[in-house]
Amino acid sequence: MPDTTPLPPPLPALAAQADRLIDLGVPALAGLTADEVRSFAAEAGGGAGGALLAVHPAALPASALAPLLRHAERPGFVVTDMPDVDLFAPTDVELPDGPLYLVDGVDRGDRMSNWSPDEALPALAAEGRTPLLLTEGMHWVLQTPDVLVRNHCFMTIGSRLRKADGSWDARTPAIWISNGTGRDGRERRDAPKIGWCWWNNRHTWLGFGSTTGRRPTA
Repeated sequence: MPDTTPLPPPLPALAAQADRLIDLGVPALAGLTADEVRSFAAEAGGGAGGALLAVHPAALPASALAPLLRHAERPGFVVTDMPDVDLFAPTDVELPDGPLYLVDGVDRGDRMSNWSPDEALPALAAEGRTPLLLTEGMHWVLQTPDVLVRNHCFMTIGSRLRKADGSWDARTPAIWISNGTGRDGRERRDAPKIGWCWWNNRHTWLGFGSTTGRRPTA
């Protein structure tokens, strides 16, 4: 049987991505001006598509991004048992300096569905890729909501939480579509859901978001 999974839509041009961030009020949330965001996109090649415009998580954490996401006209949310979502920090990922940067070659990682994070991480490294941060994945959904497809969503294992004793928290962040059950509430059915899965568990409906690299400008 041929694979009929819908492919993620292409990213808009950087100028359009900048306008999207501005329309949502992101510059004010991140301590930037609209002109700074537009100037960065123009310097990076605002008319060219293919790269994702991201705000550094130190300037705009996941908790502030979540309500801006949309899927099926529903706003995004963070699960109630992840109040520490902003403590999940970049891990083994070098981010460019500055509040804005570009993420190249984003991929949903459908081929790794039903893999555990422990299995996916070395496979991505062997491909010359690094996992997306939670905030990078959220920026992707913000720009192209249709990247989320029911049963074909993704984990963002570039963000992890180090516990006080130095060990890793076994939770790993992911972005998927709420079924509106349990504590989510029926009103959140089809909304973008920021949640977590265990590091050694597999899920048939989650791939692994990744990138070929990050850079400050073109």
